[in-house]
Amino acid sequence: MGKVGAGAVVAAVLVIAACASGQPPSRQPSVVSARPSATAAVHSSTPDATPSSVPAATPSPTAAGLPSSLPVPSPPETPTVEHWGSFFGATKGVNYDLETSPASVSLPGPVVQVASSNSDEYALLIDGSVYAWGLGTAGELGDGSRQNSLIKPVRVQFPPGVSIAWLPTDVMPYDTAFAVDTSGRVWGWGNNGGGELCLGNTRSYDTPVQLPLQGVTSLAGASNHALYDSGGTVYACGQNLEGSLGDGSFASSTRPVRVRGLDGSSVIELVAAFANSGALLSDGEYFDWGYNHNGQLGDGQLGGPSDVPVRVPLPHPVTEVAQGGSIWNNGQTLAVLSDGSLWSWGDDSDYQLGNGTTGMAPSPVRFYSPPGVIYESLATGSATSYAVSTAGNVYAWGTSFVGQLGNGTTGIASAPVLVASGATEISATANNVVIGNP
Repeated sequence: MGKVGAGAVVAAVLVIAACASGQPPSRQPSVVSARPSATAAVHSSTPDATPSSVPAATPSPTAAGLPSSLPVPSPPETPTVEHWGSFFGATKGVNYDLETSPASVSLPGPVVQVASSNSDEYALLIDGSVYAWGLGTAGELGDGSRQNSLIKPVRVQFPPGVSIAWLPTDVMPYDTAFAVDTSGRVWGWGNNGGGELCLGNTRSYDTPVQLPLQGVTSLAGASNHALYDSGGTVYACGQNLEGSLGDGSFASSTRPVRVRGLDGSSVIELVAAFANSGALLSDGEYFDWGYNHNGQLGDGQLGGPSDVPVRVPLPHPVTEVAQGGSIWNNGQTLAVLSDGSLWSWGDDSDYQLGNGTTGMAPSPVRFYSPPGVIYESLATGSATSYAVSTAGNVYAWGTSFVGQLGNGTTGIASAPVLVASGATEISATANNVVIGNP
């Protein structure tokens, strides 16, 4: 989950106009592809170096049929994002559009934010519109259809006059999506299988509907639950696996319930994973709740879940946090602290904690970026983790059984590998990741 702050996105939109996780597929997946396989990125051994590439040949003026004395107009710029990994959700055990290296997706305008769910990816454009691509069988594309659109973005159909300000990047619920408009109203569409849209039902929606929450400043969801900071109070809706709603119970709710023990006015970020939730406060304190079989709560304990937020003990205030996980015996959190140090906790079965070992870490452990590299933002999926450096380079480590690493392989990386460059945004869900380019 790498982010542009909601305020920055709102400002950009106003100037112009004035989200899973679910169960991962089998590790020997069936694949539905929408395009030829992308070429693997070329990696450099130089710290924070830019992956090299061979530019496409450009016709000369005479070759293009123009007199050599006349200036050649520049081709129109096509804004793009890149993504890799695979989508899942429409058919059990099937992975769609598997990409083991970054593949480009073209958008009709400048992109200010990207977001993801297990089945789809989303781009917020500078004009306040949102485009989606991926699976559509539960209405999660938001275009009014129930058809897949794996590589061609379709416009999400908000009511006339609605301009979107920001999207949640860590992350969206299973086959479900969210967006917050310039008035702080939250919109939702898609599966809604646990009632995470807070509408009192579990029916699906193929176009956005306004949810009963106002003044939303932070938002996250995964599996079939969601969290909302609305008017200075943190609420939760949906399936309450392992206490992930945080209201002091294990009862699910299709209507908003208040998360206990948090002052919503001090919450600056909410995050979510399969059966976990988290909140970062303005003073740098970070709280986890929900599942804890592998130490996901980070409080030094293993086994018992928590149905209320618990503070994670860290040596300095947290400035950046990412939460991942997609099924039982899986799930981890990564954080950047105010002194620049990197910490992680939870499941480490595939090296996703970044400390070069496997196992589990019920208390935070320190991990390091490559020499000469400073991580600026983090993201983490099912068992793969990512970082964007201050130079805009993207690093990945952990599992890649459906291409999550983005380095052209389907193996495991115990140390960070360089997979892309020029990134300004990142969002990762269970098995897919999307980055925004300037």
